[in-house]
Amino acid sequence: MLRAQGRAVHQGDSGWVPVFVDREQSISLMSVGFLLEQPDEALVWRGPRKNALIKQFVSDVAWGQLDYLVVDTPPGTSDEHMAVVDALRPYSPLGALVVTTPQAVSVGDVRRELTFCRKVGLRVIGLVENMSGFVCPHCSECTNVFSKGGGEELARHAGVPFLGSVPLDPELTQSLEDGRDFIQDFPDSPAFPALSSIAQKILSETPVGLS
Repeated sequence: MLRAQGRAVHQGDSGWVPVFVDREQSISLMSVGFLLEQPDEALVWRGPRKNALIKQFVSDVAWGQLDYLVVDTPPGTSDEHMAVVDALRPYSPLGALVVTTPQAVSVGDVRRELTFCRKVGLRVIGLVENMSGFVCPHCSECTNVFSKGGGEELARHAGVPFLGSVPLDPELTQSLEDGRDFIQDFPDSPAFPALSSIAQKILSETPVGLS
């Protein structure tokens, strides 16, 4: 999505130097993928080793001065999630942004993730419903392929902010797969106002200046 394939991480005076996406070095990345010799290589590690690497990604990377540090985690409430929370706790994390799809199975999983956040004392910034309808590339009509409203109803029952719904959009999917700037390439896409509104709500709820 960010055209960072094949990039390498190297050791600097202050720790691992992350991969920078742009010349201005405004966005930096760290991923296990940068540490693998082959892109198709599987990482077969047990819990303690994975948890140690997660802590290293927080404490041993030369992040520098940050506005925001975003940690993308897989679905679930596993040891990795606990390791992330424990590693970030000394830095007072701003909270969790939780994403679901409208189906009941996904909503059930995310309900457990909200319970996890409460148990570990992690504030929920808000909940987003992804894949909320399919936007036809020809007529722009939106069809609710996976039902609709499951995320909003969950947010209401859980007492957390509902930030919005993002429709399935072939243009968004293609731009991500090609590593292109969706906002510049498809400003008229129905997904654009949804994403923009969600981003503005997140920014209004979280102070800038994470060090």
